[in-house]
Amino acid sequence: MSRVLIVDDIAAMREQYAYDLERLGGHAPLQAGGGREALDVLATEPVDCVILDLEMPDLDGFQVLAEMKRQGDRTPVIVYTGTGSYDRCVRAVKLGAYTFLAKDEPLERVVQEVDNAIAWARLRDEVRTLRRQAGHDSPLIGESRAMQDLRAAIDRLAAIPSPVLVLGESGTGKELVARQLHDRSPRARRPFVAVNGAALPESLAESELFGHEKGAFTGADRTRLGAFESAQGGTLFLDEVGELPPAAQAKLLRVLETGVISRVGSTAEVTVDVRMVAATNRDLDREVADGRFREDLLFRLNVHTLRVPALRERLSDVPVLVDHFLAQVAERFGQRPRQPSPGALERLAAHDWRRNNVRELRNVVERMVIATEGEVIEAAAVPAEIGAASAVAEITGWRPGSGPLRDQKAAAERAIVLAALERHDWHVTNAARDLGLADHSSLLKIMRRHGLKR
Repeated sequence: MSRVLIVDDIAAMREQYAYDLERLGGHAPLQAGGGREALDVLATEPVDCVILDLEMPDLDGFQVLAEMKRQGDRTPVIVYTGTGSYDRCVRAVKLGAYTFLAKDEPLERVVQEVDNAIAWARLRDEVRTLRRQAGHDSPLIGESRAMQDLRAAIDRLAAIPSPVLVLGESGTGKELVARQLHDRSPRARRPFVAVNGAALPESLAESELFGHEKGAFTGADRTRLGAFESAQGGTLFLDEVGELPPAAQAKLLRVLETGVISRVGSTAEVTVDVRMVAATNRDLDREVADGRFREDLLFRLNVHTLRVPALRERLSDVPVLVDHFLAQVAERFGQRPRQPSPGALERLAAHDWRRNNVRELRNVVERMVIATEGEVIEAAAVPAEIGAASAVAEITGWRPGSGPLRDQKAAAERAIVLAALERHDWHVTNAARDLGLADHSSLLKIMRRHGLKR
């Protein structure tokens, strides 16, 4: 039974609607005598749809729609009006209303529109959930130069079937990079299969990757397809490839060379058409030198290499990431999105995030939401170990504030670059290396853009 909130300052009108919605549509009606009362109900009760009068004395329908939009309330709203003003209804739709009706519409039509609005909202939420699960709603967020370069590199490599090796620290988003490579490739309609090499027991690694026949080993009570066959025609993402045991490394090399696999317990060969994307946070050159990783396999994997920047190399993206994670947490918890205070943002932007990068930031944002009762997350909600002191602020005097996002991002970039130069006594090459830039000329361009001189 869906809960429908009827908002009208005329009691007889809203009571008639409530009666007919329950009688004809089987809905559970709620009532509010004005805009402020409606917002109070929305703040405390689960509501599936709102029927909203536009003309009310205390807080009219337009103001209610604007406040719902500001708070991130996605409840579908049907506005109705007795004035017959088409322009007013169009204005309401632009503010986020689902549709509009005249007050003299037959109640059967009203019930149908309520059913349609509820069905539309459920479908919208299902699509958002599926897109989030598929990684489409959080692809490589950030407008820093490092992220722009990474997205450009992904676009260049997406259509190429050769293997790609994704390098980056833990928590930087290597699987998101692999998914973007897949989604932008001709294989996008085929499977994307992800396997974590670090989670594979040595005794089962070959079975997970290449499959096994019934009776191949104790417990193999049926034939099982491995990751390669499951990814046929699509993309296989092998995370933590540096953790694979030697025997699995040898078989993986053969697949990359020949395009065929053999299931454990079988000599029959199966041809596979799979684009390989591997990832690691290890230094594979050192692993090769120490005898833990095959050099010939490394040559096969790193035909193309993508490096995912650490979060400390793109701290100007922290505010955008925080907003994204706040919206995600609010949706998951069924709450309105919270807003970070300038002090909270300052502490988050001052942290180096070496422990787990973007994943660590996401977890910290969730902890902050749980620790906050109001709509604004203050600096006190930031865990004590995060950004206790802002080196950037001490050096540059910059702190997050109000104003257009573009201006704040430019100020943040200038502050981060200035801090790096100060750390390296204005040695441009060393500062560029610290910031993860390609060379000192890239840093010089940024310095000229911000008018930075010693």
